[in-house]
Amino acid sequence: MIETEMSLKEHDESRQGEAVMLSGEKEETGRKLYIESYGCQMNFADSEIVASILLDKGFSTTADYKEADVVFINTCSIRENAEQRVRNRLKEFESAKLKRPGMIVGVLGCMAERLKSKFLEEEKLVDVVVGPDAYRDLPNLIEKVDDGTRAVNVLLSREETYADINPVRLNTNGVTAFVSIMRGCDNMCSFCVVPFTRGRERSRDPHSIVKEAQELFNAGYREVTLLGQNVDSYKWLPQEDELVRDRAPVTFAKLLEMVAAIDPLLRIRFSTSHPKDITDEVLYSIAKHENICNYIHLPVQSGNSRILELMNRTYDRAWYMERIDAIKRIIPDCAISTDVITGFCSETEEEHQDTLSIMDYVQYDYAYMFAYSERPGTLAAKRYTDDIPEEVKKRRLTEVVGKQRAHSLFRLQQQVGKIHKVLIEGFSKRSDKDYCGRNDQNAMVVFPVNSRYKVGDYVNVIAETCTSATLIGKIDE
Repeated sequence: MIETEMSLKEHDESRQGEAVMLSGEKEETGRKLYIESYGCQMNFADSEIVASILLDKGFSTTADYKEADVVFINTCSIRENAEQRVRNRLKEFESAKLKRPGMIVGVLGCMAERLKSKFLEEEKLVDVVVGPDAYRDLPNLIEKVDDGTRAVNVLLSREETYADINPVRLNTNGVTAFVSIMRGCDNMCSFCVVPFTRGRERSRDPHSIVKEAQELFNAGYREVTLLGQNVDSYKWLPQEDELVRDRAPVTFAKLLEMVAAIDPLLRIRFSTSHPKDITDEVLYSIAKHENICNYIHLPVQSGNSRILELMNRTYDRAWYMERIDAIKRIIPDCAISTDVITGFCSETEEEHQDTLSIMDYVQYDYAYMFAYSERPGTLAAKRYTDDIPEEVKKRRLTEVVGKQRAHSLFRLQQQVGKIHKVLIEGFSKRSDKDYCGRNDQNAMVVFPVNSRYKVGDYVNVIAETCTSATLIGKIDE
């Protein structure tokens, strides 16, 4: 799919291809590990799990793949250009491997599961191929490569959640962190490969989630983002042999409240929600707790009911609009972002106009916007013809992007003149004389450094002006 400039600018896709480093690592003993991550936040969180497993085996991390003993690239299959980016990167690793005999190169994640045999047959430099549910097996697989054989484990699991593994925080600002609460997806949207690359849904023990979040708070972190392909479908049932007083299921709404109760200074975000599952109970939990951020990512994909049915989204236009109405009623100042696909199979011009009109109805704060690109193995690839010409897809995408730019600017302009509680995440990318951080609605706020405040503090900032993507202001003394 075609990534737009807006999706790159307004979301954390600047991290694509980032080399992950263990924060504060001092000792450089044993073999050196290099991990590069692509794709969604889940992949970046998974890289932290991989690092934790291998650091326990004596590895240290490096930011230079040319000096690494083991090079892993954690991959994404959701868009065609993401896969191409990975293939190009593997070619760059090839020359480093020639100069460093014994270097192990591995492919992790969704592409590994989807293209397992191809990687070993076509990409001759790849030694290890490991799917998202097999990271515990990495030490064993590396040993096999050391013994002279290539190694593969792409088995999907119905149980694996890595609940007992404390992720190593990589490239951290020491303030914000991801916490995975579930893995896999059961939704089977016709355009999506995730159910095939990440397996069925399974929810992590809530007590291990709360424990991890508590430990992060104790270590100085002030914000956690709860991650899942569809967090609203989180549901944990106590097992018969577990000593749990209350045997009622733990829903996502309940989990939110459990994490929010850790401390009022711990801010909670989550991603991603599915329109069919976001209940009023979740919305009331957000409204009840000041430290659960008023920001929801609610992918619409299309504004037309027929296209939504073809996409197997299991809701229609009216259902989605009712959920938007509920969000605005229960959480009046909630920011909403979305995903939009243009040019899905058989989409007519009138159906494209339905997408534009639902964007006008919601006026999203942010959006990820893509032109449809068929992914091998998906239900859409098997059932439907990818029959919309590329120039039509691109023109429709341009219209969607133009409308979203206007809405994003409008939504930020509405926040100018108001005071925002901002968590300082670090210095602005442009100047070390400015701090930056996000407000409750997930908008980036930039303001002059004040020596009375440091990274990790909350400050009240009055927004004086804005760009199309950033609020600019000063600390309200």
